[in-house]
Amino acid sequence: MNFEMIPGQERAKRLLQNGLRMDKLSHAYIFAGPSGSGRKETARAFVAALFCSRNADNACGECLECRKLAHGNHPDLYWIEPDGASIKIDQIRELQQQFAYRSSTSGTKVYVLNEADRMTTQAANSLLKFLEEPQSPIIGILLTQNGQALLPTIQSRAQWVQFFPLPPERIRQKLLAEGLAPELVHVAAQLAAGVEAARELIQINWFAETRNVMIQLMKDLAGKQPFVVSVQQKVMKSEVADHLDTLFDMIMLWFKDLIHVSCGRKSSIVYIDQSDWLVKAAFTRDADGWIGCMEQAVEARKRLRSNANAQLVLEQFLIGVK
Repeated sequence: MNFEMIPGQERAKRLLQNGLRMDKLSHAYIFAGPSGSGRKETARAFVAALFCSRNADNACGECLECRKLAHGNHPDLYWIEPDGASIKIDQIRELQQQFAYRSSTSGTKVYVLNEADRMTTQAANSLLKFLEEPQSPIIGILLTQNGQALLPTIQSRAQWVQFFPLPPERIRQKLLAEGLAPELVHVAAQLAAGVEAARELIQINWFAETRNVMIQLMKDLAGKQPFVVSVQQKVMKSEVADHLDTLFDMIMLWFKDLIHVSCGRKSSIVYIDQSDWLVKAAFTRDADGWIGCMEQAVEARKRLRSNANAQLVLEQFLIGVK
């Protein structure tokens, strides 16, 4: 993995590569940004460039250090994932024990905490002591969707590297060039923050099923079909029931398409295979009416996050839109 393999995130890559070239690196970094935006891949590329014995600011992929990383057995890299629901104090203590030894060949040890905001309070306090008294040369990388959830004292002792979602058009172009199904690519590009995340969505069976169920549900809602029965049979008794948040995200894109069509922007629609139906339905309400439908979808999604009864939330939303 090297920086050239990561789409987008030019500012983050430039900051890290400048630090590598000038040999001015922080003892700790916070890579903050949405899931799928390339935080984990950039961490791997940064570590590879740091350990590479040939290049200063990008991994060659061929030297011994790069090959060790590629095979997942570099002795100076320690990668921590949450143990169940959280990163626990025992994991941080083990990290500190591992780093009590000298590095093998590279001269620097690196630890990466994935989903660092899921540290327990005890683990975070233990890590803080580690940050306050760095045993140089050591570099820590904390990956998180929500950097503000970290202890303020940890935030102040690390350099922030911000990651942003890639533009949907860039994700779309990349995945269409790979020959993936256009009808799925257009939706995934809107819902994911990066190419990898969008590709993963497309390759999961429930994603296509949820899209199909959503389209049928919206058509039932617009017609005379008993949509409450559809909710019970097509949603709550299927795999879609476990992904209602994504279902509502797709519904919001559906209403957005109807707004685009009603405003004369047919070329902007996401559900490209449903364009004929959308054109017919778009003028059954004005743009303000469809905006109101989107607002109801946003409110329903909020209720889902508050652990309200999922089937009741969906049925009440559909009744409100009807």
